[in-house]
Amino acid sequence: MIKTAAKPERVILVGVELQETDNFEMSMSELASLAETAGAQVVTSYCQRRERYDSQSFVGSGKLQEISARIEADEIDTVIVNNRLTPRQNTNLEAAFGVKVIDRMQLILDIFAMRARSHEGKLQVHLAQLKYMLPRLTGQGVMLSRQAGGIGSRGPGESQLELNRRSIRNQIADIERQLRTVEKNRSTLRKKRMDSSIFKIGLIGYTNAGKSTLMNCLSDNRQYEADELFATLDATTHQIYLKDRFQATLTDTVGFIQNLPTELVAAFKSTLEESRNVDLFLHVIDASDPNHVEHEKIVVDILKELGMSEIPRLAVYNKMDQTEHLVTTAFPNIRLSLKDEMSRKTLRQQILDEIEHIFLPFSIKVSKDKLYKLYELSKIALIDPYHFERDDEVITGFIAEKNKWRLEEFYD
Repeated sequence: MIKTAAKPERVILVGVELQETDNFEMSMSELASLAETAGAQVVTSYCQRRERYDSQSFVGSGKLQEISARIEADEIDTVIVNNRLTPRQNTNLEAAFGVKVIDRMQLILDIFAMRARSHEGKLQVHLAQLKYMLPRLTGQGVMLSRQAGGIGSRGPGESQLELNRRSIRNQIADIERQLRTVEKNRSTLRKKRMDSSIFKIGLIGYTNAGKSTLMNCLSDNRQYEADELFATLDATTHQIYLKDRFQATLTDTVGFIQNLPTELVAAFKSTLEESRNVDLFLHVIDASDPNHVEHEKIVVDILKELGMSEIPRLAVYNKMDQTEHLVTTAFPNIRLSLKDEMSRKTLRQQILDEIEHIFLPFSIKVSKDKLYKLYELSKIALIDPYHFERDDEVITGFIAEKNKWRLEEFYD
């Protein structure tokens, strides 16, 4: 169980905006949300425009003195830098400030350590943390000497930070060996799902867009949901019924974020692999977020990097009850509030409409003696309403191309 301090850490945020930096304000706002998610109290933030980062101290000497004075005056516990620090910059900043200094990467790792629930998720976070620590073991700054816990020190714990490089490498090798075993088992289950005739839906979207809420709307299972970043880390798959007996699987995965650390992309590759073979993506978007257009682009770009951009995608603009004006950039799309019962029904129908576009139409003659076979067919195909009035009735509907062979059993 994670123990949190009764008194939140008081933190200062620091960011440097380069000329080519995109979405800097969004990134700093997001950093504040990340810090609060980790349990910190954000006191203030400092931003500086520069042509390049200072190789020694990240920020200029004047800004360094300004921040140092504020740290002493406001009894700051931690400084969080919005960019990735080199080991040298990290050590120099801790020496200059006299408090713990962490970067955006370490903050995200810390939140992941809080959120991981499954054995595999904890292994993946631990692996990413160890790989992050390895090049930083040479420093003897505040982070390595401090025995207290707090933000940036969850997961492996302080004792891990004191291990030498060989010990860290041994741990990395051991965790990678365990993850290969887990991945082998996951691959076996994934292959069974691929071979299955059941339709597969994947939930994707920026963190805190409402994916877990949507999962709970479409399934009877209660997925953890909260208004916080990275509420869900582990891939979760549930079976759902969209129409009558028509079955589908719904998989919820980790939320995406701007500048997702490369170590985490690699560490969670197997988790994201759960979405590689889905038939339809539901791209959940927080319509109330003023930066939702940038969030959409980040998700789409990551899908391209993962080779998943060709998978059909339905954009779900969520939280429409919290916004008056919306610019939609993704099509097809649906606008709703998952809190509204009518919106949930509309969502189900829209998903069924998209499945019809993906499936192929069919028309078969069914005799009364083969009527019982429609029960099994309705699990994998969308069958139009019918009423048997003759010995041979024409049944129409939609079915996946890979399942068309199932229609042959109705032929004479």
